[in-house]
Amino acid sequence: MSDLSVAIVAGLHAEARRVTVARLLHDVPGSVVLHHDLATATAGTVVRTVRDATGILDAGETPLVNDCACCALREDLVPELRRLADAGQVRLAVVELWDSVEPKAMAEVISSGGLTVTGVITAVDPALVLPYLGNGDDLATAGLAAAATDERTIADTFARQLEYAPVLAILDSEEADDEDRELLDQLHPTARQVPVGAADLKRGSSSQTAHDTPPPAPAPSTPNSPGARGTARPAPTDPHPANNRHHAPPRGILAHAALAGFDVDAAAAAQHPASALLPVEADAHGVTTLVWHRHRPFHPERLYAALEDITCAAARSRGRFWLADKPDALLHWDAAGGALCVESAGPWLASLPDAAWELVPPVRRAAAALDWHPEHGDCCQHLVFTSPGLDRDGLERLLESCLLTDTEYAAGRSAWKRLPPAFDTLLEI
Repeated sequence: MSDLSVAIVAGLHAEARRVTVARLLHDVPGSVVLHHDLATATAGTVVRTVRDATGILDAGETPLVNDCACCALREDLVPELRRLADAGQVRLAVVELWDSVEPKAMAEVISSGGLTVTGVITAVDPALVLPYLGNGDDLATAGLAAAATDERTIADTFARQLEYAPVLAILDSEEADDEDRELLDQLHPTARQVPVGAADLKRGSSSQTAHDTPPPAPAPSTPNSPGARGTARPAPTDPHPANNRHHAPPRGILAHAALAGFDVDAAAAAQHPASALLPVEADAHGVTTLVWHRHRPFHPERLYAALEDITCAAARSRGRFWLADKPDALLHWDAAGGALCVESAGPWLASLPDAAWELVPPVRRAAAALDWHPEHGDCCQHLVFTSPGLDRDGLERLLESCLLTDTEYAAGRSAWKRLPPAFDTLLEI
């Protein structure tokens, strides 16, 4: 198998995604785009297309797996990428994910299949960040569910797409203002932002103008067997390798970002509640990020009673928290669109026996060290709230009121564990 670089382009903002993919096709000679259209899943199949800057190279279908379009994508993606690698004519395979597919799962699928992910990019229209982050509708309601059992919302799906990618392709949007851009900066302050737009493509090469808009996919072929490919035409190549367009260097910042390299394990660690790389304090252009950090547990009943107010206080909130009645459990807080997901992420490091520390990844130990308390170790509240118009003082007062009082705190862990288990339903205990 020849070396093949694989870059993932994700995002619910379809126009931003389209322009980003067109930019990569233009800037990376020898690149193709592989796309699975999950919108056809209601008919029982997923349509797969492979195209380059000149048009469609291959089209076919793959059947659903357990009535799950996303599962069909997983089953078909790696074999298709291997086929492209074996052909030896493709330098970069751009995997353009369908709207609601999340890049983390696909990056891990591709990597575990023995292929090299060199970049993960989420395409974003900054004018749509707040509308999507505030949209608590189910994906199914919007026709974007990847399976019959898909219970995700538009807001939480968009948030994960945005926060996982180290590179954001930012659509040149006339509707976006300073508040929109600041919100994007605060939600993912470590991301590398690369501007993209149709105008950029036209300036880059007049010969490529016609390719700014990818041609429509042809009607899918009728396969002779499940997963069979339709009629394909080979990518044009020059018989003289020295003149082959595949050997030309990539052009532009986005192209280099797509080929720069990507560490799947490090990206997973950056999203894990115990070691997540969370935003820092910020306040600009009407957008505020509050980092709330305390070394005292929450009273379960008071926190549960305040959940709606806390969740709706910010467009996005996330982090880890500590409940008094479950003092050994590290709990994950993940809220967007007015909806909150709470789940256990395993034990706090301080709750583990010393012998188990060697089994904990170094990044987890390093994160724990940053929050370490002489008495409680890494047990803490570390929550981050980001939103335009955030009532910082009111939110802090509300959060403080949910902590154990001095008297409750002084009673100790044995008394804490006897407090009413208000979160058992949410945690499915």
